[in-house]
Amino acid sequence: SIKMADKDKKRTFRKYSYRGVDLDNLLDLEGEALFSLFHSRARRKLSHGLKRKNVNLVSKLRKAKREAATGEKPRVIKTHLRNMIIIPEMIGSNISVYNGKLFNSIEIKPEMIGHYLGEFSLTYKHVRHGRPGIGATHSSRFIPLK
Repeated sequence: SIKMADKDKKRTFRKYSYRGVDLDNLLDLEGEALFSLFHSRARRKLSHGLKRKNVNLVSKLRKAKREAATGEKPRVIKTHLRNMIIIPEMIGSNISVYNGKLFNSIEIKPEMIGHYLGEFSLTYKHVRHGRPGIGATHSSRFIPLK
């Protein structure tokens, strides 16, 4: 009977909320009400208003979402705007962020709200400390070649 009870249970997913506000309500918020939820640096930046480049990015994302067929992901939008703060309207979009060398693709998720796009496109390659190569130390000269 325990196995039957486990089968009947459906998996319940935790509903996402940002600082106590559900995702559905978060999408409805605009302007000051939304900005008041962000951290102080983001509030300060957004209170000065979005620059033209940032507004253009959001409008391109809207257009890509509109043109996408239902159930499909929108097309990827490329940008250099690493300092753009992720707002709820951007959720579900695909953005390629430039890291100085190439564009890294990101799918915007609800957990990313309030962060900067640049946080998800690292500008450096992670250092992997492995075995030293030839010439790294004096002792490495005496490694026998196989």
